[in-house]
Amino acid sequence: MADRPALHPNPGPYAEDCPVREILDRVGDKWSVLVVVNLGDGQLRFNELHRRCGGISQRMLTKTVRQLERDGLVWRKATPTVPLTVEYGLTQRGETLLGPLQVLAAWSVANGPAIAKERAAFDRRQERLRGVDGGA
Repeated sequence: MADRPALHPNPGPYAEDCPVREILDRVGDKWSVLVVVNLGDGQLRFNELHRRCGGISQRMLTKTVRQLERDGLVWRKATPTVPLTVEYGLTQRGETLLGPLQVLAAWSVANGPAIAKERAAFDRRQERLRGVDGGA
């Protein structure tokens, strides 16, 4: 049997094993976005960052800042006080990410009401369809 050509011989930057996808997965994560945007205002202590990123658990915030630190986007400074003082800030590379994320945040604010209307209309259509086909 002859070898068949691949349907997508070059899947591009969004292939599962592509480094670009790995980076996009990280910087596109909702918690990473919130952390970077909040640190865009300046360095913050862990508890203040936690407060500003409402809804995130301490465990998830710790995991998120560690991943961002590993990627060179966030720096961490621990001061040996009682209790320990830990501050975070954006690295130079992290600051370059802030601009695109701020644009995305502005887009979200500008389009949020329209998207909410579209969702509500979609949900109403789905409810009507469920009523017609008996919920199947």
